[in-house]
Amino acid sequence: MASDDTRTKLLDGALDTVVRNGIAKTSARSIAAAAGVNQGLIFYHFGSVDELLAAACRYGAEQSVLRYRDRFAAVRSFDDLARLGRELHEAERGSGHPATLGQLLTAAPSREWLAEATTAGLRLWTRELEAVLARLLPRTPLEGLVDARGLATALAAGFVGLELYEGADREGAERAFTSLEELGRLAAVLDDLGPVTRTAVRARLRAAARDRA
Repeated sequence: MASDDTRTKLLDGALDTVVRNGIAKTSARSIAAAAGVNQGLIFYHFGSVDELLAAACRYGAEQSVLRYRDRFAAVRSFDDLARLGRELHEAERGSGHPATLGQLLTAAPSREWLAEATTAGLRLWTRELEAVLARLLPRTPLEGLVDARGLATALAAGFVGLELYEGADREGAERAFTSLEELGRLAAVLDDLGPVTRTAVRARLRAAARDRA
């Protein structure tokens, strides 16, 4: 139990240090100070600072997804999903996490261990979104026309991009989120179409897809 407690302290300490100092200024000493443990325990439990940071990336994503899992499970419409996106956005604002994610994504191409850890963390969010879309798409004219996994990845990437973009243009990011909410309401209208109208819309969409192919 004590060993597990130390590992958790180190993971939390690593995340806190990266958020406060950035990756470039994160060291064994600074992580140990944030965790309140001897820095030698980093190498005992994780082998290296890089391995600790990789584990911390995955751990941070796991904890975040866990906090919102019930909210994802409760989504019953695209309108609900848009509102959840806004809720996540508001929760992340001021946390420093978007800036940290930006650093991770920037550094990932030159650090294989970081790329793998960041990808693993993002995939946790993508899987939650994919499960939501798998419930929602069959109720719309888009059933069978849109790949749920691909759309989930696009939504996750778009959310990350908007979180980072807000640092440069807060008004633009706000307008983007508002537009997504409007699309959510439009999708809700499509959900309310009668079966005959949905079938007709789906047929037109399928025909358009065949024409593009």
